[in-house]
Amino acid sequence: MPRFVRSAALATTVTLVAALAAGCSGSSDDKNGKSGGSGERPAAQGADPEPRPDPSSTLPAAVVSQKLDWRACEGSGEDAPPGDEWRCATLKVPLDYAKPDGGTIGIALIRAASTAKKRGDRIGSLVFNFGGPGGSGVSMLPAFAGSYGDLRERYDLVSFDPRGVAGSEGLRCRSDKQTRAAENRDPTPDTAAEEKAYLADAAAFGAGCARDAKKLLPHVSTADAARDMDVLRQVIGDEKLHYFGISYGTELGGTYAHLFPEKVGRLTLDAPVDPTAGAVGHARNQARGFQRALENYLRSSGEVPGTGTRKIAALLRRLDAKPLRTSTPGRRLSESLATTGILVALYSRQTWPVLTDALEKAEKGDGSGLLELADTYNERSASGTYSTQSHSQRAIACRDTKERPTAAEAKARLAGFRETSPVFGGFMAWDTAGWCHDWPVAGLQDTPEVSAPGAAPVLVVGTTGDPATPYEGARKMADELGEGVGVQLTWKGEGHGAYGNGSDCVDGTVNDYLLKGKVPRDGKVCAP
Repeated sequence: MPRFVRSAALATTVTLVAALAAGCSGSSDDKNGKSGGSGERPAAQGADPEPRPDPSSTLPAAVVSQKLDWRACEGSGEDAPPGDEWRCATLKVPLDYAKPDGGTIGIALIRAASTAKKRGDRIGSLVFNFGGPGGSGVSMLPAFAGSYGDLRERYDLVSFDPRGVAGSEGLRCRSDKQTRAAENRDPTPDTAAEEKAYLADAAAFGAGCARDAKKLLPHVSTADAARDMDVLRQVIGDEKLHYFGISYGTELGGTYAHLFPEKVGRLTLDAPVDPTAGAVGHARNQARGFQRALENYLRSSGEVPGTGTRKIAALLRRLDAKPLRTSTPGRRLSESLATTGILVALYSRQTWPVLTDALEKAEKGDGSGLLELADTYNERSASGTYSTQSHSQRAIACRDTKERPTAAEAKARLAGFRETSPVFGGFMAWDTAGWCHDWPVAGLQDTPEVSAPGAAPVLVVGTTGDPATPYEGARKMADELGEGVGVQLTWKGEGHGAYGNGSDCVDGTVNDYLLKGKVPRDGKVCAP
């Protein structure tokens, strides 16, 4: 079963652009954040702020008063350590917030100190979550910190691996060999045998998660991660949480605002998840969003959207019957991998030319281009190993949602989903049944709760051409946060996420809010 593209991180898009599109024009100066500063230790860094435990907190003093031991970061897997300006630490938080005096788990942190020349210029820490769920902030923040150089002038840049992710008790639900096999299973079953195999694979995935992390699995919800962020806020010495959430990170930020409205500082939510949609609603939204992005891509290529859509849908049907050869020995392009490759290329306008080349190759019988795109999204290394982001993503999402659609319900929705998107509809409809099928832990909620009465204004940034978190969700997020809290900024553009995507209007508005506390008018629009 392919990874369900529920709210994939903006960082995935940036990785793809750096690895593929930028490969044609030279390397990026943003890698490891080197364009964001000289790499020298800032003059204003000084000693760490003292923890600021909340007097009303019911958490143990050992948790809220702990001192972090910031040290040079180590590399992870095949990745080299980040630059010298980065420091890493481990935050201890309760495993179960209902039993805060019980056991603790470690949350992996990373930080680059503010480049402020004077201590009074530093506002505090700006905490990032790049999405997923399941994205590693410890690896993503230093890789792309060059985009946040202006913000670093007044903030320490901080990120973390949420519980169950990478360095924070990361989950592994299946082996690399099992992942390779799953990539070739039919994501749109046509026969009883294919349906049985599809659901058996889903059940096996959940069973693998339970074997790997039986005690942790019930405690990887978004609400748990939000509570971890409040512990982080106290331990790094900030009275309020200043936060930048992207994609799923907007759901995490909205959840924090709901749980701790009085602790909301300056929160930016870019590429917002629709908080009024459950699992099926998210799938339907994404079918619409990716089809919209596909049609925009086809128009930009001089192709009639309807004609181009039918052509791509026909390609996927052929792959369902017979996978394509590729230039990689022993690997073929399946329907599942091709769909993933097309999806990820739509995350950014910069990768549209890469998609054109990949589709042209596929039409000529070579699946190498789409396979390379899919491998980038699936985080498959050159040696054939995979990251565990998709494992964490699924565990967090299935803990959050109560919805457990059956195969019969998925089949009943197929016609409507395919009408919305002839290319992605079948994939999205079936995934509603497979994603949390026979999951070993019950879900918690129908939809995310983000209402935050009394909170400071929260900036919500939506992009009209966003495929993964369609634009309509931005207004819904702003409305759900509450009157006087949610403030919407619109960018008339393409891609998943607006900040750092080429709009001086967007970047300037967000910077004014985060650096100066200047709240724009609700409904402001930035045009190309």
